[in-house]
Amino acid sequence: MKKIILLLLVVTISCNKSTVDFTTKFEKSEGLETTTYAETIVYFKQLAAEFPEISIQEIGVTDSGYPLHLVIFNSDTSFDFNKIKETSKNAILINNAIHPGESDGVDASMLLLRDIVQDKNKIKELETIILAFIPIYNIGGALNRNSYSRANQNGPIEYGFRGNSRNFDLNRDFIKADTKNARAFAEIFHLVNPDVFIDNHVSNGADYQYAITHLFTQHNKLGNDLGAFIENNMRPEIEADLLKKDIIITPYVNVWGSTPEAGFSQYFDSPRYSTGYTTLFNSLGFMVETHMLKSYKQRVEQTYSLLESAIDFTIKNGSKIKELRKTAVANILEKKSYPITYQVDKDTFTELQFKGYEGSLIDSKVTNGKRLFYDKTKPFTKTVKYYNQFKVAKEVIIPKAYILNQGWWKVMNRLIENNIEYTVFKKDTIITVEEQHIKNYKTRTSAYEGHYLHYNTTVSTSTKEITFNKGDIYIPLNQFGVRYIIETLEASATDSFFNWNYFDSVLQQKEGYSAYVFEDIAEQFLIENPTIKKELENKINSDPDFAKNPRAQLDFVYKKSPYYETAHLKLPTYKVF
Repeated sequence: MKKIILLLLVVTISCNKSTVDFTTKFEKSEGLETTTYAETIVYFKQLAAEFPEISIQEIGVTDSGYPLHLVIFNSDTSFDFNKIKETSKNAILINNAIHPGESDGVDASMLLLRDIVQDKNKIKELETIILAFIPIYNIGGALNRNSYSRANQNGPIEYGFRGNSRNFDLNRDFIKADTKNARAFAEIFHLVNPDVFIDNHVSNGADYQYAITHLFTQHNKLGNDLGAFIENNMRPEIEADLLKKDIIITPYVNVWGSTPEAGFSQYFDSPRYSTGYTTLFNSLGFMVETHMLKSYKQRVEQTYSLLESAIDFTIKNGSKIKELRKTAVANILEKKSYPITYQVDKDTFTELQFKGYEGSLIDSKVTNGKRLFYDKTKPFTKTVKYYNQFKVAKEVIIPKAYILNQGWWKVMNRLIENNIEYTVFKKDTIITVEEQHIKNYKTRTSAYEGHYLHYNTTVSTSTKEITFNKGDIYIPLNQFGVRYIIETLEASATDSFFNWNYFDSVLQQKEGYSAYVFEDIAEQFLIENPTIKKELENKINSDPDFAKNPRAQLDFVYKKSPYYETAHLKLPTYKVF
């Protein structure tokens, strides 16, 4: 009888033992290969099936037709974010393969999550943390595998393509959200509401000794206590932790076509980029940028180490991060004004002890010109100027609310997708507001991510009492998404909806006039309005080109007259103060 019980015990133990081999393709190939999209998802599903601390969910749909997946680690096996948000746990969201040729984060995340759940001590260490992974964000690009599109990159053997299934660069799409990927990401992001956001990449550009660099969201732009914290605490402490592991790291080397010795500036991540978008909601964001010329094995291993260091930092500083995020909106509103454009402060810099290689121009063996050559037999450590301070170029007074005319459904969709609170007028309502007209702007002459992007936009304003119709939208600023609202609805902001062509229909004049008919009307109008007649005369006398152009003169009068349509150049957004 004892023998039978012992036999049953042995059988039971052997049945409970995992039969799944969680050795990754990366490991089996000794660091030369990365998984396909299908292999990646199967791997995480197997982990979730084996370990109760892991869940994998499908959320939204992408341009490829496939859903996005969200892989979640929680030591207490709860995966309902409505309940998780009631706890004190810090959430970290890690995004991989936004550019599928840059697959380092995919393999590092597979290794990291496996190593955590297979070690009870690590599970215990992470009991205050929620880890959320998007295994592969650009699914369409991941399915488009090749071995050549990353011409400058040292491995893996085969990888995905940068553009998604509609050839969008998804790391330019977060604020404009042309793709289903971006809208699914917004759903995931607001579900998780991460305290820390990490996006894994591989860099191009100069050559240097570092296998890994970081691109923290620009701290002046993040602003307030959060900006100071990411610059003075988070970045240096993670750097120091990596150094203990014998990993050297430097800020992303923002240099193109020249060598870094002359100095370089911090990369400015406006809201079109992942970290620029996520920090609109006060998440502490940064990109991992491994170096293209280092071996794939080294890049994945160092990405793994950086993710570990970021997790450790979050564990140690979790309550402080929660506190900073909790007070962020109040800090923004207290300042009364909000910066909408920045420029590099060229008078202020820090000094890096930069580890590079000697670069020189030598004769090209391909063309009849010169080429840049980095001599790896001549490494150096030099003092390099790093311009990581940005100053405000333009700011606006924060209104109490914006009003959006109904009918601009594309804008409304973006607001809804980003959990922006608003109310709808239940009846026609008269309010004194600041009306806005586009004054000046420039437009790119070549296509950029499906748009002809506007820039250098300025507006003119006037205070008016306006009757808003039943159904128009009232958007208060005192809410969690205050940054998002200002950055999208202020036309002069870098990545505003206006600059991304959401309001281009207001730029076209819909009505006009026949000159021979309007001449008589204009003559009578100037008789009745001598002030405008004087303006016309002054402009003729002061502007030689205008003086030579009778058509422009008549148009000047037309635009001063009541016949000129009020809709031309008028934005459908109004400010309430």
